[in-house]
Amino acid sequence: MLSNRLRRPLAILLLTAFSLPALADGFITRLLNKPVPGGVAVVVLPEQAEAPRATFQGKPLLTIREDGQRWIAIVGLGLDVPAGQQQIDLADGRQLAFNVGSREYTQQHITLKNRSQVNPDPAQLARIERELKEQTDAYAHFSPRQPSNLLFDRPVPGRQSSPFGVRRFFNGEERNPHSGLDFAAGTGTPIKAPAAGQVILVSDYFFNGKTVFVDHGQGLISMFCHLSAIDVAVGQEIPRGGVLGKVGSTGRATGPHLHWNVSLNGNRVDPTIFIGTYQP
Repeated sequence: MLSNRLRRPLAILLLTAFSLPALADGFITRLLNKPVPGGVAVVVLPEQAEAPRATFQGKPLLTIREDGQRWIAIVGLGLDVPAGQQQIDLADGRQLAFNVGSREYTQQHITLKNRSQVNPDPAQLARIERELKEQTDAYAHFSPRQPSNLLFDRPVPGRQSSPFGVRRFFNGEERNPHSGLDFAAGTGTPIKAPAAGQVILVSDYFFNGKTVFVDHGQGLISMFCHLSAIDVAVGQEIPRGGVLGKVGSTGRATGPHLHWNVSLNGNRVDPTIFIGTYQP
């Protein structure tokens, strides 16, 4: 039998060993680490005094110190990222590998009465191309500000309707996958910022209708579209929970709802990851 002198150090050692997994994975990792196409990967970074700089596919990454213990990079994975090993690049030339799993997305068939919203004419196509560049530039925006929170609030209280990543068919013709999350909500429902940020783009687009982009910091961008009214202006700081507009059905929409995109390092990712409702 062990003596009392040996039992106490052994008990402490065992307690420490069983505590290590909890210390290894902090709250942000448990919330966000969903490394699949259209998901988010959390990668542990080397320890150093200042925030490490890292990139994925040439784009800068959001890096934070998790629970005051370690540096992590939060990597947005586009729907086109293949399953298997990927890597991030550190500023000092080193590379860190991580694995991407697989995920299957369902199909959605939508009928539109306005045929030009399925097959636009040349003038409309020129407009769409201009608007696409404007929005792509907004998604690429990277500011040094630290996001106020990474567990986001729901922007509206409505039911989650059309999910992220669905393969979409309009009048039988396949188009780009659904790049955001839809909420069923009535026209005029206030839309609230899920985290603090700065408004970086406001416009009225062919497909998206009335649209607002909010920069939450370090490449984490929210886009809200199909609004009936916009209550903010470019350059405005909006607090967490601040009203930025109202639900509507402008643009290519079959009825009133909010379409919400979350973009990270230029890639659209599943917003349910950030509100804790993700389902594999």
